[in-house]
Amino acid sequence: MLTMGVEEVGGEEEELAAIGSYLAPVRLIKDSAGEILVMWAIQEPTIAKPNSFVRHSSLRLHLDACGRQLTISQSPSSMSTPGVTGAVMWDSGVVLGKFLEQAVDSGMLLLQGKKVVELGSGCGLVGCIAALLGAQVVLTDLPDRLRLLKKNIEANVEDGNASGSATVCELEWGDDPDCKLIDPLPEFILGSDVIYSEGAVTDLLVTLNQLSGTHTTTFLAGELRNDAVLEYFLESAMEDFIVGRVDQTQWHPDYCSHRIVMFVLVKKPLKMGFNE
Repeated sequence: MLTMGVEEVGGEEEELAAIGSYLAPVRLIKDSAGEILVMWAIQEPTIAKPNSFVRHSSLRLHLDACGRQLTISQSPSSMSTPGVTGAVMWDSGVVLGKFLEQAVDSGMLLLQGKKVVELGSGCGLVGCIAALLGAQVVLTDLPDRLRLLKKNIEANVEDGNASGSATVCELEWGDDPDCKLIDPLPEFILGSDVIYSEGAVTDLLVTLNQLSGTHTTTFLAGELRNDAVLEYFLESAMEDFIVGRVDQTQWHPDYCSHRIVMFVLVKKPLKMGFNE
């Protein structure tokens, strides 16, 4: 679903829309390069404090969410292994998890009973919060990350108090996904800090296309680090998806950061030709 509207911002008209299953209006992205300039100019991420909500040296992250305190185990020692970043929590994961809670509480999002797939789950905070909000969540990552994921699900979801559920599945972006991820296709896809290199973007978009139906709404949050990689992602994503940026006024008020950006995506409808 795409509900359009126009709002005047700074003397200029800005196109807004409620995209997919998210009922609040978001800024539609039409020009990737222009959007990058706007984000860097307005948010000035390089002067904002990093790691505002996490401590990479800690073995555990404690966070109040969904009426309880979650305890997310981390593995700081694993960070010394090249390419391993999901062994600890990052600000974008905390921001996305608390955004989901805020959106559900405000009636802008309904997760109860919905199938959710989280990509690059890492420590699993986002998926755990989605399960506590009533979703049927499949948390995915590479094989060597699954043990930590399962540990955090057991500690925070599998205690009989969650209204949803959480399971774990191996997934390498770009490969054919397990049938339980696509049969049926999920109603929501979640990801935090999944846009970090051009190679990863290419594989990520393959997977997003595989997992997305016309009814699927995707939320991606990440830190503003590399403008070239982010521009490449937006330019490539807009070939198959309608992309919007979620304004920070819609995030949880206690979990905002000028270093973080959040996008919502829905797949464009297929164009039907007459000569097929």
